[in-house]
Amino acid sequence: MKSACQSACACIAQRYLLGIMCLLGMANAYIMRAILSIAITQMVKVVISDIHVDPNACDATESSTNTTTIATGEFDWSESTQGIILSAFYYGYIITHVPGGLLAQKFGGKQTLGLGIFSTALFTLLTPEVARLGGSWALIGLRFLMGMGEGVTFPALSTLLAQWAPPLERSTIAALGYAGVQIGMVVASALGGLIIQYVPGGWPNVFYIFGVLGIIWYIIWCLVCYNDPSSHPFISDEEKAYLKETIGNTERRKDLTTPWGAMLTSIPFWALVIGEVGHDWGLYTMITDLPKYMNDVMRFNIAQNGILSALPYVAMWLVSLSAGAIADWILKRKIMGMTNLRKLLATVGAIGPGIGVVWASYMGCDKSSVTILFTVGMGFMGFFYASLRVNALDLSPNFAGSIMAIVNGAGSLSGMIAPYVIGLLTPNR
Repeated sequence: MKSACQSACACIAQRYLLGIMCLLGMANAYIMRAILSIAITQMVKVVISDIHVDPNACDATESSTNTTTIATGEFDWSESTQGIILSAFYYGYIITHVPGGLLAQKFGGKQTLGLGIFSTALFTLLTPEVARLGGSWALIGLRFLMGMGEGVTFPALSTLLAQWAPPLERSTIAALGYAGVQIGMVVASALGGLIIQYVPGGWPNVFYIFGVLGIIWYIIWCLVCYNDPSSHPFISDEEKAYLKETIGNTERRKDLTTPWGAMLTSIPFWALVIGEVGHDWGLYTMITDLPKYMNDVMRFNIAQNGILSALPYVAMWLVSLSAGAIADWILKRKIMGMTNLRKLLATVGAIGPGIGVVWASYMGCDKSSVTILFTVGMGFMGFFYASLRVNALDLSPNFAGSIMAIVNGAGSLSGMIAPYVIGLLTPNR
C-alpha cells in the first residue's frame, strides 16, 4: 500500500503540491474575509435621496438622476455600525499573530494553518444566522472570532515554507502559496456580486458556498499535506534526499526557544517590518478605497466596478508568480546574490505602485488610462512576494513563523489605520 501511494506521490513533487494547497487555502481565507464587504450592500436597508452630483465629476457610464433610490435589505444598520462590523475582523486578526507563530513552531504549520482556515469556514457558514438572530453586535463578535482564527495563517504558512522550500526554489514556491491572496480578492470582487445577484437565495449564498469550500479544502489538506518532509509517509526518496541536502535537517524541532531579544534588536528584522508596513499600507488602501474611487469619482456602474476592481489583483497574481520564477532562475545561475536581488525586487515593488497611483490621479476622467495605471501599478506589488514576503525564511528558517507573526501583524495594524487617514484626507469623497 505504501509503495503504491509513494509511486502516486512521485508523479508530483510534494513541495509543489504543498504550495498549490497553500494557494487554495489562502484564496479561500481571503474570500471569506472579504466577502462580507460585498454582501453587506445587499444585507442593509439603504435609502438615498436628493443625491448631489458634482458638475465637475466624471460622466457616469449610464444615466444618472437625482431621484430617490431605495435598496431593501434585512438589517437597519447605520454607516458607523457597518464600519464596526467590517473592522471587527482585523482586531481579532492582530491578536493571534504571535500565538500563531509559536503554535506553528511547537505543533507544526499543518495543524495551525489548517485549523485556522477551518475555523474561518465555520464562522463564515454561521454568518447569516448569527446576523439574523443576534443582530449587529452578535455579528461583530463573530467577525472578531473569525479574525482570531485567520490570524494564525501567515505565521503558520511561513513555518511550513521554511520546512519545504529549498533556498533556490524559495521564491517560486512561496509566490505560489501567497498567490492565494490575490486570487481570493479576484474571486471575491468578481464572483461575489454575481452569486448574490443570480443564485436563488440572495446574499446568504456567498457565505454558504465559500464556507463549504473551506471545509472541503481542510479535509483534503489533512489527507495530503504534512508538517515537514521527514514526517511525510509517501514522499519519494529522491525528493526527501534533495530537500535534506538543500534545506538541511527537515525534521521539525520542538525544543527551540524563540530568541526574541536578538530578533527585536536585529536591523534586518526591522527593515523587513518597515517594508511590510509600507506594502500593506498601499495594499489595504487599494482594497478599501479603489472600489469607492471607481464608483464615486470615475462613476463606473456596479457591474463594471466589480470587474475593474478585480483587474489589479489579477495583474498582481501574474507578476508575483513570474517574479518568483525569475528570482529563482537568477539565483540558480548566480547572476546576482540573494540579498541584492531581494532589495532590487522590493524597490521595484514599492516604487512601481506609487508611480501608478500618483499618475492615475492626474489623468482626470480618462477612464481607460486610470484603469490601466491602477492595474499596472498594483501589478508591480507582485514583486513584493518574491522579495520581502520570503525574506523571513532567509533571515531564520527555524523562527520564520515568529518573524512573520510580528511582521504581518505590524502590516495589518497599518491596514487598520490607512482607511481612517484616507477618510480624513477626503471628507467630501
